[in-house]
Amino acid sequence: MSVAHQADVAPFQERRREDIVTAHMPLVGHLVREMLARVPGHVNRDDLLSAGYAALVAAARGFDADRGVPFARFAAARVRGALLDELRGLDWASRSVRQRARKTDAARQQLVNELGRTPTAAEVAAHLGVTVEEVTSADEDVQRAVVFSLQGFATGSAEDMVSEPSPGPEDMLLRRERLGYLADAIAALPERLRVVITEYFYAERPMAQIAAELGVTESRVSQLRAEALGLLRDGMNTHLDPALAAQGPKREGCVARRREAYYASIDAKGDLRSRLSHTGPDGLPLAA
Repeated sequence: MSVAHQADVAPFQERRREDIVTAHMPLVGHLVREMLARVPGHVNRDDLLSAGYAALVAAARGFDADRGVPFARFAAARVRGALLDELRGLDWASRSVRQRARKTDAARQQLVNELGRTPTAAEVAAHLGVTVEEVTSADEDVQRAVVFSLQGFATGSAEDMVSEPSPGPEDMLLRRERLGYLADAIAALPERLRVVITEYFYAERPMAQIAAELGVTESRVSQLRAEALGLLRDGMNTHLDPALAAQGPKREGCVARRREAYYASIDAKGDLRSRLSHTGPDGLPLAA
C-alpha cells in the first residue's frame, strides 16, 4: 500500500470508528443503568459513564470485524470489565482483608448458633485457630474499609456485588420480548412524549435542554415524563401482564378510548420476530 493511499485510509477509518462509538453510546448507558441497580447508592453514575465511554472508544479501536464477533457483544464485554474496574477502585479493602472478614463472620455465625449468644473475641480466635490479636486486627481492617468506602465493599468484592446468574434460554427469550415490547411502546407514544423519553433516558440529555427544545418549562417536561412512563407501564402490562394491568385505576370516556387506542397501536407495531430483532442473542440492545 502506498504512503498516499495509507494517508487516505487513515481518516476514513477514524471517521468510521467515531460513527461506531456514537451509534453504541446508548449501550454504555444501558450497561451503567443495569450496574447501578445492583450497587450501593453512593456509586457515582457519571464516573461509571466516563469509564464506560472510554472502554467503548478503546473497543472501537481494537475491534476486528474479521473475527465474526458482533461489535455490540465485543464492546459490551469491554465496557462491563471497565465498570468492574471502576467499582474495584472504590473497594479499599484488599482481597486478603475481605477473605479474613468472611472467615471471621462465618466463625461468629457458627458460634452464635452453637452458644446461643454473641461469642467473645477469644472464642472466635480459638474456633479459627488464631490469636485474639489477629481477630482484633481483622475487625479493625474491616472497620477502616467501611469508613474509607462509606457504604460498600467491606466484606465482598465488586464482582460479588454485581454478579448474577446467567439467564437460561427461556428467561433470555422473555427478557428480549419485554425489551422489544418496550421499544414498540415507546415508538407508539404521542410525539412529544416520545421525544421526552428518548432524549432523557436514551440520549441522556439534561431536562433543561429538552425543555428548551420543546419550548416548555422543566416542570412541564417532568410532567410529560411522568405521563409517558405511566402510559408505558400500563401499555406493557396490558400485553405482558393483564392481571396487573387490571389492578390499575379505571378510566372512562375520552381518556379510556385514547389509552385503548395506544395499547392497540403497541400490538400493531410488530410480532415476536420483530420484537426480538431489537436485541441480540445475548439480550443486549442492538445499535440503531
